[in-house]
Amino acid sequence: MRVATITCHDVYNYGASLQAYALQQFCEQAGADYHIIDYKPDYLSQHFKLSVVANPRYNFPIVKQLYLLAKLPGRIRDLKKKRIFDNFTTNYLHLTSTRYHTCDDIRNSLPEADLYIAGSDQIWNTLFRNGHDSAFYLDFVGSRGKKISYAASFATDKIHKDADSFVSKMLRNFNEISVRETSALQLLSKLGQNKATLVCDPVFLLNRGQWIQLLKSTIQPKEDYILVYDCERSSKIRNVALKLKEQTSLPIYILSKTAGRYADKDFSLVGPLEFLSLILNARYVIANSFHATAFSIIFHKEFFIVNRSESINTRMHDFLSYLGIPDRIISTTTSLNLKPIDFIDVSHKLDFLINESKSFINKHLQLI
Repeated sequence: MRVATITCHDVYNYGASLQAYALQQFCEQAGADYHIIDYKPDYLSQHFKLSVVANPRYNFPIVKQLYLLAKLPGRIRDLKKKRIFDNFTTNYLHLTSTRYHTCDDIRNSLPEADLYIAGSDQIWNTLFRNGHDSAFYLDFVGSRGKKISYAASFATDKIHKDADSFVSKMLRNFNEISVRETSALQLLSKLGQNKATLVCDPVFLLNRGQWIQLLKSTIQPKEDYILVYDCERSSKIRNVALKLKEQTSLPIYILSKTAGRYADKDFSLVGPLEFLSLILNARYVIANSFHATAFSIIFHKEFFIVNRSESINTRMHDFLSYLGIPDRIISTTTSLNLKPIDFIDVSHKLDFLINESKSFINKHLQLI
């Protein structure tokens, strides 16, 4: 049986790479001939380019050249991270032999499959361009195959930028829809989709042991530490990390560029496998990332989550509320509670969702 999935698999983001790998592994273990559609539109192809001006106010003659010159040393340094991610993609993700840049490109040279999956993570987030891209709604398939989504995420609790009619139209062509957040079920109901299924993120389809098997030659620190993964240089995360260090006397390891130099060790140039290893070996994890949260739960790590300034916190609120630990999302250092998480209770609730999710996928694989 042939399965082709489209997702944001190559955007130099730890969670994006690992969720793509997880769904691939689960489907292949079920016997599928599986490929990820290598889709790289222009708006997802700007990472690590030396000539990109990220802030439009600097995109003017002379100012642009000075901006690029100032950014050059850091961008050259960051190419190390790009190479590590590219190696992960080459070695672990099974991509189509053709790279596509538009929805029409895929439509005109459609990879043969019995089942097409709109994959996981924030593919339908209408705050970003991918949420407005018909490719991520499998529009290129037409009537030439069965179409489902697996753990697709809107990331927020509403459709943005007046895209309601577009999203509603795109979703009507699916044979079945599954999403990652409870809020997405309510959002879909407003769009006339009342039969969607709640499933877990693909990373939960693989167990702790399967993830650890990947980590034989990665970073294995010899001390306890606080791991920080901050997606937006948050001063709130910095304050929480320093407060936790004060309470525990543990060093701070950082996985990302930060607001101020407060970490004892910098691991901002590592790849997906090192990301996993650093969470596995941490004593505490502080983050504003869904997948840092997910792997903290998989590896039974004490963690604290800080809201992002972007309006994409719904996915973490929904998930932690479902697991009965909404208090892991904190807003101030005064709410820093070191009481251990009851992972027995969390695992009980999560196991039910994982089993339902596996049944959802297996049902579609076996119907072909």
